[in-house]
Amino acid sequence: MKRILTTITLSLIFLESAFPLALAAPPRQPDKTEECELLIVGGGLSGSAAAYEALLAGKTVCLTEITDWVGGQISAQGTAALDERPTQRKLLYYPRGYLELRQRIEQHYKRLNPGKCWVSESCFLPRDGHKLLFGILKDAEDRGNGKLKWFPSTVIKELEISGDGKIIQSAVAIQHRPAKNAPPLNTLPLSQTIEDSYRYENSAQFDKSIIRFVPKKSRKSAQKPKPADWFVIEATETGELIGLADIPYRLGIDPRSVLEPSSASEKGDAYCTQGFTYTFAMQATKEPQNHTLPSFYSQYAPYYSYELQRLASFPLVFTYRRIKSVKPDRKLGTNPREYPIDPGDISMQNWTWGNDYRPGTSQDNFIYTREQLQESGQLQPGGWMGGLRTETLRKGEENAIGYFYWLVTGTTDSQLGDNVKKPYPNNRFLTGLNAPMGTAHGLSKYPYIREGRRIIGRPSFGQPEGFTVWEIDISRNNFRDDYYRNNLSAEEYRRLWAILSGINAPSVLADVLSPADVKPRSRAFIFPDSVGIGHYAIDFHPCMAQSPPEAPGNKEREGTRKGQGQAYPFQVPLRAMIPQKIDNMLVAGKSIATSHTAAAAYRVHSFEWSVGAAAGTTAAFALENGILPYELVDRLPQPEPQLEALQRRLDRNGNPTAFPNTSIFNTRQDWQ
Repeated sequence: MKRILTTITLSLIFLESAFPLALAAPPRQPDKTEECELLIVGGGLSGSAAAYEALLAGKTVCLTEITDWVGGQISAQGTAALDERPTQRKLLYYPRGYLELRQRIEQHYKRLNPGKCWVSESCFLPRDGHKLLFGILKDAEDRGNGKLKWFPSTVIKELEISGDGKIIQSAVAIQHRPAKNAPPLNTLPLSQTIEDSYRYENSAQFDKSIIRFVPKKSRKSAQKPKPADWFVIEATETGELIGLADIPYRLGIDPRSVLEPSSASEKGDAYCTQGFTYTFAMQATKEPQNHTLPSFYSQYAPYYSYELQRLASFPLVFTYRRIKSVKPDRKLGTNPREYPIDPGDISMQNWTWGNDYRPGTSQDNFIYTREQLQESGQLQPGGWMGGLRTETLRKGEENAIGYFYWLVTGTTDSQLGDNVKKPYPNNRFLTGLNAPMGTAHGLSKYPYIREGRRIIGRPSFGQPEGFTVWEIDISRNNFRDDYYRNNLSAEEYRRLWAILSGINAPSVLADVLSPADVKPRSRAFIFPDSVGIGHYAIDFHPCMAQSPPEAPGNKEREGTRKGQGQAYPFQVPLRAMIPQKIDNMLVAGKSIATSHTAAAAYRVHSFEWSVGAAAGTTAAFALENGILPYELVDRLPQPEPQLEALQRRLDRNGNPTAFPNTSIFNTRQDWQ
């Protein structure tokens, strides 16, 4: 449904629904209008990377963010521990902006890993992640003669789309600030403020400014008309603009198929997305602390666990994502279970059977499906409220606070039984606007999101139903496992091995070569339209089988970890960033066209930067050349000269589009 702006007062329509009524006050006239060449919605790593490249290209960038920090994962979401693979890290084979971020971290702390964590080569304070990254953006603005217009605490409420449905002509946003006599921002947790932030009217806690974003007017009087005067980059954490613009997308588990053979569902399940996590910081103390029992603790206690016997160690869990070490020069051994913890050390917590919250049913799913959005009124003009279930957000907050209490006082373990968990009272929960998370309540400003709405790309050669990066494009799974022969038809099984065989596919399809005789390629699929890179394992935090997730005895959805495992170094195809219907939108971050399984690898820090850099560069290139992004790929697999020019620009600027030795004739890549 098109989101057409109107100044006509809307009548309040009361809908009979199982959902809270998503109605807001009628639109106000904008308080101001802002012009941009790029409107980037979402200030996480992908949005920041897009802004970085566009600013270096001299563009005027409007960057909006629901929180007041840039950085997403490394700041507002608290996961300030860079997820990286050994080979890529050793060779520093990353986009230039990501390398600059790593350098700034090292310069600021005089070391890359001030937390002495063991999950990463770099763990640091989230509040510093924002400061360092914002400094990088300001420097890019100066170096490239671009213009950065930063809009923190801002959400997009409506889009004006052209009559033919192809061009976003303007966007209306709501920016909030504390009302008179109200507490500062970040005093209350997100669940208590998010709905208010999407309403036009002022409230007891927020005064609001209505901002209309429009394309920047050209100063050239006789300029040739362009197909698009600006570009909008969707870089939100959950794919908000995808839901708001009502373009085709997927949520949750995809149906099992030749392309997604490890799927846990024959028909798919939109409610089973990966869990989200409210991170928090805790500090080791010399003396035991007094810990107050949360009123809701008994509800969530049946869920918490170390998960596996080899992980059943408080020192291991604490140092896993330690973001500050008071003795960062101390030599550590090889066993994290024995790592020392000193008073003053600070740990960020992000644990599957801990502060992960993993709903997976229609009663509690976090990100509303299209049908749920329609039923709740959010697809009506002026009805958009963010597309999330606030009650589930609230329960995720409670679950995280309860997890801290379990860590320091608990003696139960839902997966490992009794006599495993011991109390560790010498720790305190860090709160305050100057604390690592920058919130009075101590939780991250926004939960860490592993999976949101994922677009379905435009029909393409070999994928007439819409382009997607699938499991078999990147997975190192053992597809000779009996599971695949038993769960796919004989024809599907042959097609699977034809795809895995690479250049021998015609022989397999013609039954000249048996699947049993195929030597599968040992690299990811090579995309002719690659504009970025990434590498990480296919890492699931699966939804739970029953509602609520914390119910005693609840289990992960059966089969959801089947596709988990290592992935080959992979590419970011431009087709995965181009949505259907709208021509002047590019999608970055976790909402590109990937399957549920592929998304579990396409979600970490360096990938987000790479896809954001590609989006910013592509938008700048399209503006300069008077072209729409889909026109760069619409003739594939035939040669696309302008696509090749874009790829050369990316590579020349230090934003790799392929890993070394990537070739259809090189069937093996041994990167770890």
